[in-house]
Amino acid sequence: MIRSLLAKLSQPEPSPLGDDDARLAIAALLVRLARSDNAYGATEVDEITRILSHRYGLTSDAAIALRHEAEQLEASAPDTVRFTNAVKDGVPLDDRIAVIEAAWSVVLADGVRTAEEDALMRMIPRFLGISDLESNEARLRASQTIDTGDS
Repeated sequence: MIRSLLAKLSQPEPSPLGDDDARLAIAALLVRLARSDNAYGATEVDEITRILSHRYGLTSDAAIALRHEAEQLEASAPDTVRFTNAVKDGVPLDDRIAVIEAAWSVVLADGVRTAEEDALMRMIPRFLGISDLESNEARLRASQTIDTGDS
């Protein structure tokens, strides 16, 4: 599955993603964001697993397996621009806004916002067709979820 998705992402004009490919690409995007500051710690790993479990209705084991697959994909995936453009083309707008909220949850999970994470969070929403206002609203929702401990 990873090889097939990488081939799609590497094309000059990637074809739209199917549901399974979109799920894996979104998970890999979250991993890329978490790894951007070279501090891919347990808090971020757990947050990604929680997001995947909640977003896709997966058991803990299935969410962990998806995260592992996403980690492999992210390590081999093309540049972030091509990667996010493929997600944009394969995922409806409402789901992309939810992806941004999930991304903010990952950034905020460890209580530290690094320059690398901030740089990606300025870039990713734009490439996903999400406005600064929508991204800020997603950040606020993610912050409230983390502050209250809601899932």
